[in-house]
Amino acid sequence: MRSRPTLQWQPGPDVLALEPGSTDITPVAEVVAGGDVVVLTGAGISTESGIPDYRGETGSLRTHTPMTYGDFVASVSGRQRYWARSHLGWRTIARAAPNAGHRAVAALQARGYLTGVITQNVDGLHQAAGAGDVIELHGNLDRVICLNCRTTSARETLDRRLRAANPEFEAEVTRINPDGDAELPDQAVRGFRVVDCTVCGGVLKPDVVFFGENVPKPRVERCYRLIDDAAAMLVLGSSLTVMSGFRFVRHAAKAGKPVLIVNQGITRGDPYAAHRVDLPLGRALTELTDRLSGRL
Repeated sequence: MRSRPTLQWQPGPDVLALEPGSTDITPVAEVVAGGDVVVLTGAGISTESGIPDYRGETGSLRTHTPMTYGDFVASVSGRQRYWARSHLGWRTIARAAPNAGHRAVAALQARGYLTGVITQNVDGLHQAAGAGDVIELHGNLDRVICLNCRTTSARETLDRRLRAANPEFEAEVTRINPDGDAELPDQAVRGFRVVDCTVCGGVLKPDVVFFGENVPKPRVERCYRLIDDAAAMLVLGSSLTVMSGFRFVRHAAKAGKPVLIVNQGITRGDPYAAHRVDLPLGRALTELTDRLSGRL
């Protein structure tokens, strides 16, 4: 059974009654210094790489409804719209470079402070920054999967096939969303040719978890094990609106592990947090690594 997609979240009295997030990173540094910390990151950590988030001040959900699993599998026209837009949007995601926040997470991991990194992002920027063994909760845009035979392939291969099938396709991209879906006018989508699986002729889908689609159970269980073995949890750049990430915060808090949140704006997990920092991720994490290195 697939869950109904949760695109928006309205803060309740328990969140609104909280004091604003602090600008003091000291409590975070003290916890991270003890080690055994599992990190959960969201779209907010990639905004400084030029990839917008969904729910921040300029978040794409203000003007854009992301593709849902139901819409994708329901119609040929839905898949045509998605692949036309994603064909252009993926190029921007593929060219994006890690920022200071990604590099800081990789540095903290290399120094032994982190026991694991879980990301809700599909851009691969943690790995590009040098982080290892990252759990990609929602998959990665650089892979494609056939919904029929389950064969996976490289997105670069699909990109070449789509270019060959649409040699004259050009459009002006007005916005790129975190899922690699570019915003294009409807007339630009008409006539775009979608290609099928080369193995069985089935429907191709990016190997990512769309809204309304469940994260594979083994992946979820692996995340729970990481949290169970950790001493604390650090959330970076996520509003925690969707349950796929929020459940891990609740799990950690229920187990008595301190939850630290660094995010610009309020989050669904704020009532569970031992400390909240409201700062840009690059600035906050650079300060954090400097403190742990004794430079501050």
